Amino acid sequence: MAVGRTVDVTVPATSANLGPGFDTLGLALSVYDTLEVTELPAGALEIEVSGSGADEIPRDGSNLIVRTIAHVYADAGRPLPGLRIVANNGVPHGRGLGSSGAAVTAGILAAKGLLAGDVEFSDADLLRLATELEGHPDNVAPALFGGLTIAWMGEKGPQHKKLLVHRGVSPLVLVPSYTMSTSKARSLQPPQVSTADAVFNVSRSALLIAALTQSPELLLDATADRLHQDYRAEAMPETQRLVQTLRRAGYAAVVSGAGPSVLVLADGPGSRQDAVEVANAAADTPWESLLLAVDVRGGTVGDRAEGST
Repeated sequence: MAVGRTVDVTVPATSANLGPGFDTLGLALSVYDTLEVTELPAGALEIEVSGSGADEIPRDGSNLIVRTIAHVYADAGRPLPGLRIVANNGVPHGRGLGSSGAAVTAGILAAKGLLAGDVEFSDADLLRLATELEGHPDNVAPALFGGLTIAWMGEKGPQHKKLLVHRGVSPLVLVPSYTMSTSKARSLQPPQVSTADAVFNVSRSALLIAALTQSPELLLDATADRLHQDYRAEAMPETQRLVQTLRRAGYAAVVSGAGPSVLVLADGPGSRQDAVEVANAAADTPWESLLLAVDVRGGTVGDRAEGST
């Protein structure tokens, strides 16, 4: 079978919310999905998947990466070629680390690479396309652009601002064996919250930006939340207990995204290792400890013949 251009894509995991920044703040982390996509004659489709969630991922046109590439081609007014996709999922699936956002981002960047020289995409185009598929930009913004991102919906569609994280911030993710549905977690949210809780989260979200970019010693206070985590606790009690245990011990622990993973934003490598020991001693279910860095590049795509962008 004749083949055309091949592109390689790498996309980081992300953690959204970061405590008080519900549907607004996101952080890119150094765990990655990788993707190799090759053009085939129209109508052909070959999919290979390994890594997290591989047994549950469809190998037909309903695959999220395939649907994303098709969405980009349709938006650009270009016919969809056949595709060979080889994916390796390093981002844990269904654990609150942005696996669906990573898949959408991977598909967006793969299409960008395949269409390079014919159709050009701005950062705003990429974020718009990703948000159309993901529904909200808080995970796809850091997946696309890296670092700490503030994302919002403006008059011109989804917007973002990327910020550099203080070098003292040392992320730790504690990953359980069980999963959580994002839609189920969202269904537990109340339609309204009190003014006092809204003001509380506004103050903590503002403080969190300062803590992550300038003053990591403020992270414990800055990651407090009253808008979403307590309401979702009944669906993941082990997560809630671990977050509470770590916070009582002085660590800035939050639910990662919709959960059930726990994100700890430690103020240094030593503090992070201490948090691992506290979690290991307190946990009533096994948790995998991932000692990570903040990813500053975001997703990348490279043509086999030309290198990465």
